[in-house]
Amino acid sequence: MMIAYLEQQSLHGSTTIDDVSSSIGGSLIDNLQGTIDFGDSSSIADKDFGGMNSTKPLAFIKPSGPDDVARVIKAASQSPNLTVAARGNGHSINGQAMASNGLVMDMRSISNNCFEVVSVDGENYVDVSGGALWEDVLKRCVSEYGLAPRAWTDYLGLTVGGTLSNAGVSGQAFRFGPQTSNVTELDVVTGRGDFLTCSQTLNHDLFYAVLGGLGQFGVITRARILLQSAPDMVRWIRVVYSDFAEFTHDAELLVSLKQSDDSFDYVEGFVFVNSDHPVNGCPSVPLSADQRLDRSKIPSSAGPVLYCLELAFHYNNTDRTSTVDTVVDTLLERLRFVEELKFQVDMSYMEFILRVKHVEEHARSIGTWDAPHPWLNMFVSKKDMAELDRVVFKKILKNGVDGPMLVYPLLRSK
Repeated sequence: MMIAYLEQQSLHGSTTIDDVSSSIGGSLIDNLQGTIDFGDSSSIADKDFGGMNSTKPLAFIKPSGPDDVARVIKAASQSPNLTVAARGNGHSINGQAMASNGLVMDMRSISNNCFEVVSVDGENYVDVSGGALWEDVLKRCVSEYGLAPRAWTDYLGLTVGGTLSNAGVSGQAFRFGPQTSNVTELDVVTGRGDFLTCSQTLNHDLFYAVLGGLGQFGVITRARILLQSAPDMVRWIRVVYSDFAEFTHDAELLVSLKQSDDSFDYVEGFVFVNSDHPVNGCPSVPLSADQRLDRSKIPSSAGPVLYCLELAFHYNNTDRTSTVDTVVDTLLERLRFVEELKFQVDMSYMEFILRVKHVEEHARSIGTWDAPHPWLNMFVSKKDMAELDRVVFKKILKNGVDGPMLVYPLLRSK
């Protein structure tokens, strides 16, 4: 089992506005093409999505482009105490998007600096800014070119540079790997303020260090992302299990199918409470307002938690409905879920990819989006999964966490 926990960085010593002005401020402020704010408007950089830490930066900088990013980092490197944080959409959990008494760069300010679809050796790619939101990349690629990146995160209000600095894992990772496996070239500003292009063959040490490097080896200002044809439609399916062994068996079966075979395009899973709790329990499973999980169909042998496989099958408007039905039904016949507890809807590809956006909009409307969001990702070996279920899910978390408990298999080869 691997648990990654990132501690908030802190400054040793102190830095003041006078320090910036006297030591680096002249060259930085004079040459900066963007803006630098020492005032109250920097409050956006005082917090992050995790909501468990709050710390004020010395200044909030909106760079106009990669040159400004290099200027800021180079200037900070000349100070013994000044730190810099590259803030995308602020979705760090434990303060990584903040810089206590340091400089915070708003990478969203360069989000529109780069967008170009290119073809290399018969493959399509899109060059995008590290500060671009995946949501915006999706909309432009699909609407203008009929193309889409192969790998997504479930929530797309994240920046390209942000997820590439972590991993970018979701329900397509079993097929294409995480987002870090679907990028072929990067522009990076290093800790010395040097601007470098890197790939598998050019400055390859930097390329592999930056991907998944948690921002410790450089700031991504441009990424070249592999594209594929975007489907028109998605059949979105959820099936419920009472037995953990059957749930994991079926999940592993689905991710082991070859892409050349008929298979689902998206496989995830989650644990939920065997109760009527609106957030943690059975009402969280159905996919539309006219669907309901009938608890009388749950086997009497079920424990305090249940399990759900979440699946998606891509198809096009030119595909016959009967053909889609046959492929999906054939795949589902191989699974061991509770037969009466299956839910499905058909929707456009764009609607499916942006489905979590609707959750965000609802949370904002009722004022819960800004609540603290502690989050933990764990990679657990297959041999330890049964013990994780017995001790963690069935005992420690048997009443839920007021949020998702995602559980799905990943292939080591990806």
